[in-house]
Amino acid sequence: MDRNERNERFEHGMKVLERVDGEGGQRVVASLGDVSPELGHQVVAWAFGDMYDRPQLPPRDRQLVTLGILAALGGCEIELDVHINAALNVGLTPTEISEALLHTAVYAGMPRAINAPLVAKRVFEERGLLPLNIAGDDLTSA
Repeated sequence: MDRNERNERFEHGMKVLERVDGEGGQRVVASLGDVSPELGHQVVAWAFGDMYDRPQLPPRDRQLVTLGILAALGGCEIELDVHINAALNVGLTPTEISEALLHTAVYAGMPRAINAPLVAKRVFEERGLLPLNIAGDDLTSA
């Protein structure tokens, strides 16, 4: 791959990253600059420019998948923070996010299912989205 193609992929990935993750994603990439700039480049060019922008799955659904995987993996609190914000950015409600994280208990176990909502709580507090109204089928925040 030549330098122009590499730069174009990065620029395209930055547009997708900004649209999906906003400032949180940019902070993660910037934090890699001193220690692993190539990893930062790959996050932008490959993960966002190539994978996140594929048309076969809408951004909203990609974020649901991402939240489930990060919660199941455990130890991904920094990434969960970024992707919970991203999930809100692409149209998921706080209650839908909370329900998706609850669902991870079935497959990933209670410790991981407890850690992820605690990150969500911090994000929801920062955005003024608490308390959640989770009675019955209501999928809205209070």
